[in-house]
Amino acid sequence: MVRYRIHLTSDEVEELHAIISKGSQTTQTFRNAYILLNCDEGPYSDKVTNEEISRVLKVSMRTIDRVKKKFIEQGLEACLKRQATSRVYQSKVDGDTEAKLVSLCCSKPPSGYSKWSLRLLADKMVELEYVEEISYETVRRVLKKTNLNPGRSRVG
Repeated sequence: MVRYRIHLTSDEVEELHAIISKGSQTTQTFRNAYILLNCDEGPYSDKVTNEEISRVLKVSMRTIDRVKKKFIEQGLEACLKRQATSRVYQSKVDGDTEAKLVSLCCSKPPSGYSKWSLRLLADKMVELEYVEEISYETVRRVLKKTNLNPGRSRVG
């Protein structure tokens, strides 16, 4: 495994101390600032072992290694700021499927039921082959977006 050595400049040390002394940062920012200050092998502070950092800050050794790696590869700003996710989620329900779900919700429920439940709607959508699979939670989100939530009448 690669060992990353942290050597902070005096400006970086001052910036990290300023972050720690202010109370308007996220917990992740505080944690990463403390990790970087304690891992510093430069002339501005004393290095603490990873085991001691892990014990005091209650973080894993892997977290310490990740913070060090990010600092070395991407710099101080990237290490302190949380990045937005780059994951793209594929929507299971398009406009056509949504329209079919709404029309199904407005139709008469199956015999033996007084009204549609979310699970009944999800099962019927699969049965009618509108979708291959759909969860009742997805049905709930679509109906909530269109103000057709079957549970709305029961809510106080």
